[in-house]
Amino acid sequence: MKDPIVTAWQTHCRLNLEFVETFPAAALAAKWGGKGRSVGAILAHLHHNRMAWLEPAAPDLMAGLTKVSKEQSTDTAVLLAALQTSGDAIAALLVRSLETDGNVKGFGGQAASFLGYLVAHDSYHHGEIGIILSQAGYPQDKESAYSLWNWR
Repeated sequence: MKDPIVTAWQTHCRLNLEFVETFPAAALAAKWGGKGRSVGAILAHLHHNRMAWLEPAAPDLMAGLTKVSKEQSTDTAVLLAALQTSGDAIAALLVRSLETDGNVKGFGGQAASFLGYLVAHDSYHHGEIGIILSQAGYPQDKESAYSLWNWR
């Protein structure tokens, strides 16, 4: 049986990818008030944050992971692939942590707390993205907006 912590992470990653798939391609360049990070850059940041945790915790799991460049941050396929691969690597880190002492190296806490941190981090940015999309003229329909809550 799969550990519920790993299952929760995988569910979060699936919902995150489905959320991104609802964006029109042009929306990836949208910025809050025309300033700051674009929607695509925020999504790249989610991927880069995962890489930043993997590097000290399990550098071997970074094989195949690369940063998303500024130019690539408006390419839905690149962002989806990056988020998928870094999500899979984090799942492997969680499995590894749970099979040993339950701690995530470099985090200073248990795998369950690390999961909570990652989901909270991503969720903060999901809200930010929703606001940017609305302000930039790409409001989400109700189904898309609530897709992140489909944890069943």
